[in-house]
Amino acid sequence: MARPRDIGTRTETAVVRYLQPHGWPHAERRSLRGAHDAGDITGTPGICWEIKGGDAARNASDLTISRWMLELAVEVTNAHANIGVLVVQRAGIGPANAGRWWAVMPAHQVIALATGVEPALRMHWPVRMLLGDAATLLHAAGYGQPQPAAAA
Repeated sequence: MARPRDIGTRTETAVVRYLQPHGWPHAERRSLRGAHDAGDITGTPGICWEIKGGDAARNASDLTISRWMLELAVEVTNAHANIGVLVVQRAGIGPANAGRWWAVMPAHQVIALATGVEPALRMHWPVRMLLGDAATLLHAAGYGQPQPAAAA
């Protein structure tokens, strides 16, 4: 049985390896900070990342996702970040394909990223998309280094 710390290291490393060539070349795992946790990845200005892996992530219930989103909200504050992204490992999708893992953000944050306007109502319910799609949305909102458009 894998230790939780080993699971965390593997999943965080997989996300860092995805982020580095996709607009965040300085992304790296954050050292543990104890009670003042500021997320799992640093080197992505304005963004706090919480990464979940192993069986807990692959089999996460709606309640578990909600609890992790509450944890993320605290970490966003601790990191002095604008955006929080929960990345959840998917069953059947290995670390080499972390761009296909789930990225979860609060609805109001997705709306603000997509429109450039913060909605009047702070909608905290989770919106799930692929990490690759979340990266595209974050780039469109000015985060990270935008990637060249694919040739048509």
